[in-house]
Amino acid sequence: MSIQEYMELPYNIIVKKMNDESGVYFSATVLEFDGCMGSGDTYEDAYADVLEAMEGWIETKLENGFSVPLPMDAEKYSGKFVIRIPKTLHQELSIKAAQEGVSLNQYALYKLAH
Repeated sequence: MSIQEYMELPYNIIVKKMNDESGVYFSATVLEFDGCMGSGDTYEDAYADVLEAMEGWIETKLENGFSVPLPMDAEKYSGKFVIRIPKTLHQELSIKAAQEGVSLNQYALYKLAH
């Protein structure tokens, strides 16, 4: 696949407004491309910058014989996964969930999100 063909795929680009020691600006990252990012004074500038970074990222991967990840599709995720934990942790989480008056699943979701 060519660089342009990859660029036309629906990659997940995240643009966030930042306010740190550098000041106020926008930062953009490509979820599927580790280390591929851009920035700018406006949302549009950051988006344009990350698109340019994507082209370079893809080009470098292809030139060096590495594969380029395809876009992640949210449709393939069911929202369910199974995890094995020690019995003592299961007991502790169940007790805390009961104390909060919620199901173990709801409590685990809360803990994972925070």
